[in-house]
Amino acid sequence: MAVNTSAQSPLPVGEVSRLIGGWIDRLGAVWVEGQITQLSRRPGAGVVFLTLRDPSYDISVGVTCYRQVFDAVADVVSEGARVIVHAKPEWYAPRGQLSLRAAEIRPVGVGELLARLEQLKKSLAAEGLFAPERKKPLPFLPQLIGLVCGRASAAERDVLENARHRWPAVRFEVRNVAVQGVHAVPQVTQAVKELDALDEVDVIIVARGGGSVEDLLPFSDEQLVRTVADCRTPVVSAIGHEPDNPLLDHVADLRASTPTDAAKKVVPDVGEELQRVQALRDRARRCVRAFVEREERGLAHALARPSMEDPHRMVDERADQIAALADRSRRTLRHLLDRAESELAHTHARVVALSPAATLRRGYAVLQKADGHVVRSPQEASEGEALRARVAEGEFTVRVEDRAGN
Repeated sequence: MAVNTSAQSPLPVGEVSRLIGGWIDRLGAVWVEGQITQLSRRPGAGVVFLTLRDPSYDISVGVTCYRQVFDAVADVVSEGARVIVHAKPEWYAPRGQLSLRAAEIRPVGVGELLARLEQLKKSLAAEGLFAPERKKPLPFLPQLIGLVCGRASAAERDVLENARHRWPAVRFEVRNVAVQGVHAVPQVTQAVKELDALDEVDVIIVARGGGSVEDLLPFSDEQLVRTVADCRTPVVSAIGHEPDNPLLDHVADLRASTPTDAAKKVVPDVGEELQRVQALRDRARRCVRAFVEREERGLAHALARPSMEDPHRMVDERADQIAALADRSRRTLRHLLDRAESELAHTHARVVALSPAATLRRGYAVLQKADGHVVRSPQEASEGEALRARVAEGEFTVRVEDRAGN
């Protein structure tokens, strides 16, 4: 229920604490799951104090229980264990502190944990977080590698030594975090976010050695899995050994069986690359040499052709043919001209023989009237009419005195 207050009528601290206690009392008993981070069992004390923490978030709450409640599970519960507690929230008004009064504690068994992980795996897979098309390719030669691992751990040593042995110039941005326990999830998640925010980091490796199912639980946490899924930088999971298979392996862009395997998959071997470069150079050299030799053979074959050995030979052969054709053309043309000249002379002689001038030279004359009309009949001329007579050597005038046939 809301409380009406103002700056003029504030509530005392004690009243606020009392109201909070009343609200919490109305909550009733609840079942709570978490991980025990602190455990205090004083000899002779009738109450056991422990701290229950949510491994996915930085949230803890104190729990108290009677010794007989804890003794029922004391053999299987210790710090770091996951438990389910049936407790009633209590508010300690003098300190303003919330705690849980446990009436029953149940350890979370491995089988139950695995069943929950399998259910979470199916849920995340249905969202598409494990889909192959989401996987990002790793760079061929990363300049800066982000490494998330335990401080001074064997996993860190394996990754650094193997990577630098393969490529001495490789650089690392290391984030040392807790890789098990209650602080593992928030620290690993924060380290991944920090490395993903660095533009110069080309790939991120999350590495840890092998361990029990409980030890590897942080790497199956939903919050961490979603953080890795949202990374723009490729992430390599190198958790545990071959049988270990946390959910981080499924969401990562590449899974390595061990930290050493991660170094081998992320960093190329300089010796192998030099051998590959040398092999490519040898192959290129052979290809170029084969190409040059093939072209040389082609050139030699072309030079061996008659047209290339004696280029003027074809011209000389064609010159003889042209000269023969020219002589033949000249003879043909001369023959045609001679025949045409003979025909022309013959035609000319016929024309001359048949021309009026030739007739006149044989003594004939042509009579014409004054208007130039040729007189062909005596009837065409009148008596006393002057006519012009044309002969071979010229012309003269004649007069008609008598027409024959009158």
